[in-house]
Amino acid sequence: MKDVFITSSEEETRNLGKSMASSAVPGTLLCLSGELGSGKTTFSQGFLEGMGASRPYISPTFILMKQYELPRPTDTGIKRVYHADAYRIEGKDFQELGFEEWREDPKGIVLLEWPERLGELLPEKRIDIGFAALSENEREITVTEE
Repeated sequence: MKDVFITSSEEETRNLGKSMASSAVPGTLLCLSGELGSGKTTFSQGFLEGMGASRPYISPTFILMKQYELPRPTDTGIKRVYHADAYRIEGKDFQELGFEEWREDPKGIVLLEWPERLGELLPEKRIDIGFAALSENEREITVTEE
């Protein structure tokens, strides 16, 4: 299944993330791909807000992974969100940091930026979300569920 969304502002991109959070189920891996500045972190901030995670929502570019414990579980049973960024690390190193544990957490969900850096570590069952800048404010966001 493939859906394409066009957003015309950061707020709309954030709201799309928030909207997708409302239907998230435990154990889901969301793979966010796109160039720098294409909207991945903005979408993630909306997703985290929609999940009820406490602020601040920071980009995990330099810390690699930020875990958000939710103040109350979602209706589907999610208790935590792992927001990870593979931009500055190789797949084998990411695996040593616990990627498989996060991915298999029955009460968690993973937002992964730069998934292409992990290659074979990515499972077939995932949701790929591609981001493309169409203009300064417009983004094309393609959601593909494997």
